[in-house]
Amino acid sequence: MIHRFLMRIRYDRYLSSKIILLLDVLVSGAATLLAIALHVAVTGAALPLRTTGLWLAGALVWSLLFFIVSGTNRTVIRHATLRGVSGVCLAVLGKGALLWLQLRLMVGPPHADLSLASTLFFDMLLTFSALLVMRICMIVVYDLLVKNDKRRKSCQRVLVYGTGDKSVALVTRLQNSPHYQVVGFVIHGSAMPGHTIADLPVYYFESERSVAYLRDRMEIDGLLFALYNDAQTEQERLIRYCSEEGLKVLIAPPIDEVVDGVLKKAPIREIKIEDLLGRSEIKISMDEIVANFRGKTILVTGAAGSIGSELCRQLATFGIERLILFDNAETPMHNIRLELEERFPDLKFVPVIGDVRQTPRLDFVFRTYHPQVVFHAAAYKHVPLMEENPCEAVLVNVVGSRNVADMCIAYDVDKMVMISTDKAVNPTNIMGCTKRLAEIYVQSLGLTIERGERQGRTRFVTTRFGNVLGSNGSVIPRFREQIAHGGPVTVTHPEITRFFMTIPEACRLVMEAATMSTGNQIFVFDMGASVKIAHLAERMIELAGFTPGKEIKIEYTGLRPGEKLYEEVLSNEENTLPTTHDRIRIAKVREYDYAEICAESERFEALSREVNIPDMVRLMKKVVPEFISKNSRFEAYDSM
Repeated sequence: MIHRFLMRIRYDRYLSSKIILLLDVLVSGAATLLAIALHVAVTGAALPLRTTGLWLAGALVWSLLFFIVSGTNRTVIRHATLRGVSGVCLAVLGKGALLWLQLRLMVGPPHADLSLASTLFFDMLLTFSALLVMRICMIVVYDLLVKNDKRRKSCQRVLVYGTGDKSVALVTRLQNSPHYQVVGFVIHGSAMPGHTIADLPVYYFESERSVAYLRDRMEIDGLLFALYNDAQTEQERLIRYCSEEGLKVLIAPPIDEVVDGVLKKAPIREIKIEDLLGRSEIKISMDEIVANFRGKTILVTGAAGSIGSELCRQLATFGIERLILFDNAETPMHNIRLELEERFPDLKFVPVIGDVRQTPRLDFVFRTYHPQVVFHAAAYKHVPLMEENPCEAVLVNVVGSRNVADMCIAYDVDKMVMISTDKAVNPTNIMGCTKRLAEIYVQSLGLTIERGERQGRTRFVTTRFGNVLGSNGSVIPRFREQIAHGGPVTVTHPEITRFFMTIPEACRLVMEAATMSTGNQIFVFDMGASVKIAHLAERMIELAGFTPGKEIKIEYTGLRPGEKLYEEVLSNEENTLPTTHDRIRIAKVREYDYAEICAESERFEALSREVNIPDMVRLMKKVVPEFISKNSRFEAYDSM
């Protein structure tokens, strides 16, 4: 109770001058009583009751008078100076002088003038000392309260969800944290009433009302999850309650990073929609992956993009010999360079500004650095934009991928890993078809080498996955920006759904697939359950502390060109084969003749550079017959 009272004090307000005056008078009176008591104790002779009464009354009256005249009560004590102390000194001297005069006139010569004078002097000394000590104590208490208040504001009081080993370990980790003060555990249901764990009480919740009660009673700022799985389980219950009651929802990421042999703990942060849409942590054979890349020179195209930059971050921890970053985006490349220099000071890496459409620039990089493994992540990916710029989509996604693959053969690269997309499955848009064409070229080239029809030693691996949570230009950053501006949040269709995967999750699966591959396979990933985009928008609005439809509205704008209402399921027993990893399967796709595809690729390049869109799209639909345009101007070519 005292703690909560003190925490509600407004320290930025001055203490009333009337209260200061009252305290000064009371302290002065108490000093007089103490002086009289000491006089009696030392001399052994009690003062007459009339003398004592007049003395005490005079002390109170003259103290009040001189404190008002000197204005000691109007000084802001926490800003007191020597001038303020001199005012107190003058008030005490005035009190003593008038007391001496009063006693001489009203009482007459006392029994011992010298004894009386010494007691009056001691009275003044005690009064001055007591007033000075009171002011010092007030300054010290004020400073302590302010310091405690600042610490309170910077140190968030939290409850940790769950009572498992991870939750208890998290509490231990935060024992000396200057940022978080754990005040207890919280679980659903009253299975453990009155229990304590690690000297902290276990609370329970059953409804939003009980969460509000805990917030008010414990004065908590937020709730902390130790596991993603717990957060995902509670997203429709406890997290929703916290959002309604204005509590922060925090998570302690379980993935730690080892840099130069030092374990760096992932910081606690506010929970994001990406955490709630993810699935249980992927089990991958890190030792085998690290052994596969350690000591090698690795090239990443599209290194400044969402997937490419995360690949670089993860590869930087594998003890590789050198990392070559290749991208044509200057500012993002500058940013990833600064990040790598700061986080991995011992990493040898080379940022290269270049374009996969420019064969001479690619040749320079391969000739200069001789990469042993290439991750090809450079691509145009936005569906509506590529519907409007189909020739550029072909030049980057088809011709660019061909250029990289050909360089891998020319310079004896061990392995090339190409990042593809779920939109390459039965494509309905230009972007998806260009990625399928890139897959076809890379796979047919690899099979030609495998059959001995062409010289080379490179193994080609293709990985397909769906939408990546939080990638540049994707729906989540867009929604986040719209919410920050007060809405509305725009969704194309109330029933549209998508499969999602986090960026680190996708990159770990890419490297796992690259490690297990024997060459020339197209790997597809288990994307889990699809997510309704309208529901995603609602959850993001709630996590931001707003009410969907009221404070932040959702508007439906209609499907964009080339956009599907539902994405294809990537991984099932009908269209894939199993691997040793339960989240990775091999796609069943028809094989193409390399000579024919090589000729078609040359034709694609010529048509795209001529900006001959009609003939180029017709050729795309001929080579990839499953390419059926949807909600697009190119539907006219489907019947030809």
